[in-house]
Amino acid sequence: MGAASDALHRLVRDVPDYPEPGIVFKDITPLLSDPAGFAAVVDGLAAAGRDGEGRVVVDKVVGMEARGFIVGAPVALALGVGFVPVRKAGKLPGPTHAVSYALEYGEATLEVHCDAVAPGERVLLVDDVLATGGTVAATRELIAACGGETVGVAVLMELSFLPGRETAGDVPVTALAVV
Repeated sequence: MGAASDALHRLVRDVPDYPEPGIVFKDITPLLSDPAGFAAVVDGLAAAGRDGEGRVVVDKVVGMEARGFIVGAPVALALGVGFVPVRKAGKLPGPTHAVSYALEYGEATLEVHCDAVAPGERVLLVDDVLATGGTVAATRELIAACGGETVGVAVLMELSFLPGRETAGDVPVTALAVV
């Protein structure tokens, strides 16, 4: 994870007081525009979907809206598995499962297609930042509602001063950088 961590520290910028006063937003757009840095973080996140011998141990990668889409889709490709988007309420056509939860600075509802994850499928959740853990907990509920099993969480950055890791329970969490 050395190259991934280096890229994150070099290419992610802090934006104070966004989206509201007191919040420091982690802007990943400079990372996305750097092909070597972006490739390093995709490789680092994909490692969470492999065992010690490098074998893929997940059936799907689930990315949470919106930056989880940006990093999750290439992770799914790197692993050779399908990608499942978890969206904000009202954004998916067809039957969905929904879960409402608290954010660091508000509330939200997430949805997933009822047939996006088959019963028994093993999934890796991928997102940009692990903060309070509300998004991870809500997404785990959605995967369980489909009959799937969350076997790992992989994020670019974990905010160490917030309790996000605790919400993952016994599911392993891989953070490429802890800030």
